[in-house]
Amino acid sequence: MRVGAVILARGGSKGVPGKNVARVGGIPLIARAVRAARAARSVDAVLVSTDGAEIAEAARAAGAEVIDRPAELAVDTASSEAALLHALGVLRAEGRPLDVVVFIQPTSPFILAADIDAAVGRVVAGEADVAFAAFETYAFLWETTAGGATGVNHDHSFRPRRQDRRPHYQETGAFYVMRTDGFEEAGFRFFGRVVVQEVSEDWAIEIDTVAELERSRVLAPGFVDPAQCERPTGIAAVVTDFDGVHTDDTAVTLQDGTEAVTVSRSDGMGVESLRRAGIPVLILSKERNPVVAARAAKLGVDVLQAVDDKRTAIVSWAAGRGIDLADVVYVGNDVNDLPALAAVGWPTAVADSRPEVIAAARIVLSRRGGRGAIRELADTLLAAAV
Repeated sequence: MRVGAVILARGGSKGVPGKNVARVGGIPLIARAVRAARAARSVDAVLVSTDGAEIAEAARAAGAEVIDRPAELAVDTASSEAALLHALGVLRAEGRPLDVVVFIQPTSPFILAADIDAAVGRVVAGEADVAFAAFETYAFLWETTAGGATGVNHDHSFRPRRQDRRPHYQETGAFYVMRTDGFEEAGFRFFGRVVVQEVSEDWAIEIDTVAELERSRVLAPGFVDPAQCERPTGIAAVVTDFDGVHTDDTAVTLQDGTEAVTVSRSDGMGVESLRRAGIPVLILSKERNPVVAARAAKLGVDVLQAVDDKRTAIVSWAAGRGIDLADVVYVGNDVNDLPALAAVGWPTAVADSRPEVIAAARIVLSRRGGRGAIRELADTLLAAAV
């Protein structure tokens, strides 16, 4: 049976503008959805239906095919079912019909490929016509009425123990696996025999608000899907902040007013190993301090100082060397690094970075700034290249 994942991503989100390309863990939401689908062994093709050019670009970069969604199916009033039926129709017209469709929503940033495979397996085996992601809950639900609050899934005059109650399941919105013919006939995602594909409540987040987006960014470093674990290959350059990355973000002021910092010899060896591997390194610093230039000279790397706009500086530096920003690692630790982190393909944070930086990072190092973080990064990059 031919199984395909279809991801719907409109460009006109109002609650969170630009939501589908907003970064979580340093990766656009649309790319996170594509990666989860591609990592699922049961999925033969991954397609993104969108009306947004930026979404389409990010989807293709992540390895998906793109279906152009008509304008009338990209408005607030258009249903997901209508857009999904359109995408399936396009595939059928191209002679590539799907037997099973996996409908994935990019607003769920933490999807395990194994959960998709399990749901697909149940539909392919004939156990169900539809399998959808949900988590077990014993929550007492209430609704307010003119006469006051009343229980929805329980008799509020009787309070049973958890072990005496039947569980309910809360839909996450992450994915729906369906027999294509049944869906096309019903025109709705729930038809025939419907089963729950249970997923972890810990990662059951659906982003509809800015607060939910920020919460996802905080949680992202802790989400690990073995099927999606990626090795940073093809790295063309490493760019780093100085204070808080090569140092522990402290300085000693001497009697004559000059400053001294502490650096790690281990980091120095890491930089040397990168240079030997042919990977250029640039130190990019907001400060104008002789100690930065001295350290760069000692390491034999490029340095740019007194840089207020790090994003522009890194874009210009990379362009001057013919380096694709998608192949650049930028290592930062504080909020002034965020624009530069967003510009590169491999935003990286040292362990003691600000929470905002960790949330924006694709790689979070286990070592602190000035305490071997650069050596850890070098070892990781060089091991991935083997």
